[in-house]
Amino acid sequence: MKREIQSFRAAFKGLLELWIKERHGRFHLLATVLALAGGFACGLQTFEWIAVLLCIALVNGLEALNSALEKTLDLLHPDTHPAVGRAKDLAAGAVLVAAIVAAVVGLLVFGPYVTEAMGL
Repeated sequence: MKREIQSFRAAFKGLLELWIKERHGRFHLLATVLALAGGFACGLQTFEWIAVLLCIALVNGLEALNSALEKTLDLLHPDTHPAVGRAKDLAAGAVLVAAIVAAVVGLLVFGPYVTEAMGL
């Protein structure tokens, strides 16, 4: 049981690293908080919560992997190298795709609530 607790501690330490020290991680944390607050304020249905939570997990998870890859590549190859740049770009592209999908899901989920609240 001690090993499992240490594993969870390390995982939470990684999340804190992402959300405190990484600029994009802080942005995704803000988006996460806004999405969760909006979900509670709107009283989302179960399937809407599932979509929102999956998007949150996907974007934050990919951002964590992207940050880990960047730090590892910087450590292993501190000089600029085209292959390292391509690997970083690919990882960043994966985060971008997930973020765009999350934004579209956000519009589809929250859009009707916002238009109803505005009386449109």
